[in-house]
Amino acid sequence: MASFINKWLLFSLISAILVLNSGFREKKGLHPFHVSVIEINHNAADKTLEISCKIFTDDFEKTLAKNYNSKVDLINPPDKNAMDTLVKKYLYSHLSIKANGKPVTLNYIGFENDKEAAYGYIEVSNVPSVSKIDIGTNIMYDMFDDQVNIMHVIVNGERKSTKLNFPATEATLSF
Repeated sequence: MASFINKWLLFSLISAILVLNSGFREKKGLHPFHVSVIEINHNAADKTLEISCKIFTDDFEKTLAKNYNSKVDLINPPDKNAMDTLVKKYLYSHLSIKANGKPVTLNYIGFENDKEAAYGYIEVSNVPSVSKIDIGTNIMYDMFDDQVNIMHVIVNGERKSTKLNFPATEATLSF
């Protein structure tokens, strides 16, 4: 009976610590997981790839500040052009795409913030059709060794998804 009570007390103590720790993390603006979502949509009519990268704003701000030794505010940027420059530089250095085995040129459109997520937008021109997409990304790997990057690709209405767990950086989807 004493063994059962000791196990119950130990379980209760561990559970209480986990609950308190998660509450502390949430209050401090931390989240228990690190994830980004890259969505690529092939627009056949415009012959473009429309790309969005969704990243937790607080983590992204810290990463940009660390990497570029700058004050970063994506929610209320005092200088939107300066923030655009940092987001563009980061995405260009942490994301690469090949369509049908050929590298494409990324064209940064801009970013916006929606509550706790920042969205970076990129477009690729002159992609008439897609049979294979190769994605190279290490977004947020320079900040978190538990980062997960989820990718959704839509071609001709067909959606395929995959994910990369740190330290993996390459994914291929075929259509």
